Amino acid sequence: MKKISAALTFSIATLAIGFLVGACGDNSTPNGTANTGSTATPAANSTTTSSDKGLKIGSLLPTTGDLASVGQQMLGSVPLLVDTVNACGGVNGEPVTLVQVDDQTDPRAGAAGMTKLATLDKVAGVVGSFASSVSSAAVSIATPNKVMLVSPGSTSPVFTEKAQKGDYKGFWARTAPPDTYQALALAQLARKKGFKRVSTVVINNDYGVGFEKAFVQTFEKLGGTIVNKDKPVRYDPKAQTFDTEAAAAFAGKPDAVLAVLYAETGSLFLKAAYQQGVTKGVQILLTDGVKSPTFPEQVGKDGDKFILTGAIGTVPGSNGKALEAFNKLWKDKKGGAPGEYAPQAWDAAALLTLAAQAAKENTGVGIAGKIREVADGPGTEVTDVCEGLKLLKDGQKINYQGASGNVDVDANGDVVGVYDVWTVGDDGKIKVIDKVTPK
Repeated sequence: MKKISAALTFSIATLAIGFLVGACGDNSTPNGTANTGSTATPAANSTTTSSDKGLKIGSLLPTTGDLASVGQQMLGSVPLLVDTVNACGGVNGEPVTLVQVDDQTDPRAGAAGMTKLATLDKVAGVVGSFASSVSSAAVSIATPNKVMLVSPGSTSPVFTEKAQKGDYKGFWARTAPPDTYQALALAQLARKKGFKRVSTVVINNDYGVGFEKAFVQTFEKLGGTIVNKDKPVRYDPKAQTFDTEAAAAFAGKPDAVLAVLYAETGSLFLKAAYQQGVTKGVQILLTDGVKSPTFPEQVGKDGDKFILTGAIGTVPGSNGKALEAFNKLWKDKKGGAPGEYAPQAWDAAALLTLAAQAAKENTGVGIAGKIREVADGPGTEVTDVCEGLKLLKDGQKINYQGASGNVDVDANGDVVGVYDVWTVGDDGKIKVIDKVTPK
């Protein structure tokens, strides 16, 4: 990638912030902004592979910021997919180029990164972002620039609502299901475990507030009571102390507290609640935003005991027909097992390449026009991306079956998935103990 001057980088960031404020409303302040202590200059953290010919795609994922511990688990998927595709001939007869940008879990940095990818790198599609607030900022830039954005983890129901209104013009999809489904799964799990009175505390952004709304509606329909419904606890993503929020969330003697958090700030909140003594006898319910191997350690210990021991949560799982092959490839190339959302990131990148091949053009318009056809069309079922590309080159139609699931993308860009139920053991390790499909 050619070097970009500091002045130009600053101009890009400034332009992106202007777009964000104009197009995303409250997502720019402060509800969606993590306190990373860094400025919106993602160009300094980007890398490029391959050449300028052929299909060019980007990734916009968090290697730093509040979601870094989860984001870093999926980062290897997109380069692995690109390497796999290039090894079997690329797309439309040329190698695929990848440009990677760190969005810093920050809508402003994400907007700057998306502007760079769309206007300087001129990518046709982007895998990203993970945080819903960042994707909200990015899609407002991707849409007018006709860049297809496929998120592997932005789960806010807001995207469904805006897609239904036609805001995204077909340039948005995701390979993780919206939180309307995860909230339903967690509400069903809470009632199954006998919890009748639940309080909520959420990060004050699209992800947290959207999840809260869906959970409250579902839990009440199932006969439960939301203790703090009239005074919901929503914390500022930039906050560094949480004593007041912790006391409020655990007031009223709830059976359980649903905590929809990001890892960095969430660990501080849970530690504050524990130190106040308000968590005793109350079940902690968590979600995908904090499921990483390091999170129990972040929250900390009391002596030899992990504070989070016994907490339970949900996370979009993976049960696709391509999962076994993906896990094997990951182990062969990288060692170990892929982390959370790695299958969803692989599938997002796969859909971009398959759609471009189906369109026979390396443009965002071409990808947007074919992505639902290759994801949920009437063609031959394929789990191998190279096999899919070959069939498409031969003029045949395919129905891609992914690693995360069947990735049947609907008209709103949504998919339906299965959820893993996880808990924190005495040793501080996270383990999956069940699967639940919302009904």
